[in-house]
Amino acid sequence: MAAPDPLLVFDRTVLRQRRDRAARGWERHAFLKREIAERLVERLDDVRRSFPLALDLGCHGDEIATALGSRTTIGRLVRSDLGQPFARHAGGPAVVADEEALPFAAASFDLVMSAMNLHWVNDLPGTLIQIGRILKPDGLFLGAMLGGGTLWQLRQALAAAESEIEGGLSPRVSPFADLRDAAGLLQRAGFALPVADGETIDVEYESALALMRDLGAMGEGNLVLERRRGMARRTTMLRAAEIYNERFTGASGRVMASFEVLFLHGWAPHASQPRPLKPGSAALRLAEALDTAEHSAGEKVERS
Repeated sequence: MAAPDPLLVFDRTVLRQRRDRAARGWERHAFLKREIAERLVERLDDVRRSFPLALDLGCHGDEIATALGSRTTIGRLVRSDLGQPFARHAGGPAVVADEEALPFAAASFDLVMSAMNLHWVNDLPGTLIQIGRILKPDGLFLGAMLGGGTLWQLRQALAAAESEIEGGLSPRVSPFADLRDAAGLLQRAGFALPVADGETIDVEYESALALMRDLGAMGEGNLVLERRRGMARRTTMLRAAEIYNERFTGASGRVMASFEVLFLHGWAPHASQPRPLKPGSAALRLAEALDTAEHSAGEKVERS
């Protein structure tokens, strides 16, 4: 029996099926994608240049295009999505494409943007390398993906309920990348000037069950390959909902769900970009710049 591939964490066949179902009633559940897309486009406003050809990787319901509005920063926007229904209803040129095997030629795009999509990629460094490959030199990648702090309340409630009723734990909420690793992933993928930062979006729901239903409608349910198959035990899920409501109900009487969003920013390398100086090449010593005395390592400094 072959050993499982350690890179295969998520079931992307199920992801495609859920993405196709989510497209049918997407407008009723697109609020989180809209919010993330708007915050991502706001970061594009900080870049003082234009991009003749851009790619929206994982377009869903065209939220990035909507957030761009009347901006003239982007000349032409190509959409791509894992699911045909989303790609078919995009408001511009679109293709069906798998993020793990991008079908675009090298140096095709001036800008690649991706909102709320890359957290389902099994080999994230490999996908980032592919994104770097399809960018033109000095092209920009801007991404926003769900991070490891997402749905921490639901993780706690499910773990407590499963331990209480079933006497053990199983993967019920998918694992995501941490902020401390994000900039390193960009650097490993060959991006220049990599930057990563995070924000938390808190959303109120009527109840924990309403949250679970909404996650399913968005196609954002558990996709871990080692998850338990078949229907979850009804008693376990109901108990998890009770625990969630007990622990995380706010003053408004509604429960809170947290979504951590990691924002990634990196450039395809180009000779015009600033580079760090070689060690020993500085024209001035640090002590001179700070207008202070210089002491050798290990030398005791007299305090006044």
